[in-house]
Amino acid sequence: MARLSKTLASALLTLSGYGLLLLIVLAIGYGLFTLDYHLIWENIGLYLQGLWNTLWLVSVCLLIGLILAVPLALAANSPLPWLKWPVAGYTYVFRGTPLLVQIYLIYYGTGQFDAIKQSFLWPVLKEAYLCALIAFTLNTAAYTTEIFRGAIKATDKGEIEAARACGMSRWLVIRRIILPSAFRRALPAYSNE
Repeated sequence: MARLSKTLASALLTLSGYGLLLLIVLAIGYGLFTLDYHLIWENIGLYLQGLWNTLWLVSVCLLIGLILAVPLALAANSPLPWLKWPVAGYTYVFRGTPLLVQIYLIYYGTGQFDAIKQSFLWPVLKEAYLCALIAFTLNTAAYTTEIFRGAIKATDKGEIEAARACGMSRWLVIRRIILPSAFRRALPAYSNE
């Protein structure tokens, strides 16, 4: 009896899955036939400009976020608390709040302070595109900092000891041993970012 109910439940689940798939295909098919292709073709330049703006924004944010994340990850792994704790707070805030909230706070929130409106930052912060660039960059840098912090932390202590035994300075160990191996370990997680 239990086997029959399992088989029946499996059959019902399969049928409901196929029914859902059929509804999705019908909805997409209906949407394709009812689209106004003439309107899309008239505005193809706007769509391509939007695609270009999006790709440029993503590329710049990823590049600047990566450049910011490496020194922040080194600071996060530092034994000095005055270096470690501000980075931990930054990553905690930017990873713990939704990106949309960050964009709103940067775009709408910064304009609420007269000190910012009177400063040299206001011409930058009043532009929506630049506020999006700042918000995406800070968010990306926070996530990338955590990725690299973990990759640096996972560096084998034997590699570091061997480099120091060869007479390498601390910065040479970071540049030649820690960062290259950390980049290799961080690449799978970073490609998912």
